Amino acid sequence: MHSRSITPWTHGHSFLGAHHHEHERRTWSVVALTAAMMVAEIVGGTLFGSIALIADGWHMGTHVAALAIAGLAYLFARRHAHDARFSLGTGKFGELAAFASAIILGIIALGIGYESVLRLINPVVIHYREAVLIAGLGLCVNLASAWLLRDDHGRDHAHHNHDHHDHGHHAHRHDSNFRAAYMHVVADALVSVLTIAGLSAAWAFGWTFMDPLVGLVGMVVIISWALAIIRTAGSVLLDTVPDPVLARHIRERIEIGGDRVADLHLWQLGPGHAAVIASVVSDAPQAPSVYKERLAGFAGLSHVTIEVNQCRL
Repeated sequence: MHSRSITPWTHGHSFLGAHHHEHERRTWSVVALTAAMMVAEIVGGTLFGSIALIADGWHMGTHVAALAIAGLAYLFARRHAHDARFSLGTGKFGELAAFASAIILGIIALGIGYESVLRLINPVVIHYREAVLIAGLGLCVNLASAWLLRDDHGRDHAHHNHDHHDHGHHAHRHDSNFRAAYMHVVADALVSVLTIAGLSAAWAFGWTFMDPLVGLVGMVVIISWALAIIRTAGSVLLDTVPDPVLARHIRERIEIGGDRVADLHLWQLGPGHAAVIASVVSDAPQAPSVYKERLAGFAGLSHVTIEVNQCRL
């Protein structure tokens, strides 16, 4: 058989998200912005003798590291999208990066909580004017970063689904890597807001306990966000069914007449891409292409494998 004769049955294994390039560009923009802020704070703190400024600079450094992981995941996934060593593509690199970023986010939150407890036990002298200025500057950087990492496409998909009743079920279309990067800057923005509120109350009313107290509140909120990302990304990495409703509809589409689905596997390959393996048993089995045609119209089914068996009963 000549190689060109099998062309209609072959397909690529690039399962990157529809907005992969845009998300990669935005992520690296935020890495650059955050890194510039980090360097400015560390250098400024060193020149002007501000320990608070230096500490906040190194805190920004942890977010630079986490955001760089997201950027490198996009870069690696794109460069190796057609590498034959990855039998089902590189679409899951984003989930791996999101999982790692969420762990880093959780560690940062625990660090904030630990420092807050120490300050509740042993209050330290706070230079309020300088601290509020640093928190305000950090908030501006985080708001700019959050704007760069906003996900307009998720809202566009929701509007499209409502208008056209798409049968693709978009539960598996979210880019967890992009969402994790977004949550990093939002978490830092939340910390800045809470810090400004706590410092302002302590400055105005002498409530020195407010600063570490809002730190503990921020820790709880950020950890809950980190756990949500870990659950989402971990589910994809462990190949859980991304959409039970879609799985049920696939089974219903195939099971016509005497055809029955003996085994069904549905999992996510990347943002907006899912794979299906179905084992069909029938008294009058047909060609696999017939069963694949029954699944036409399901958006996001990028890799469909059908096994057909003659019923022996």
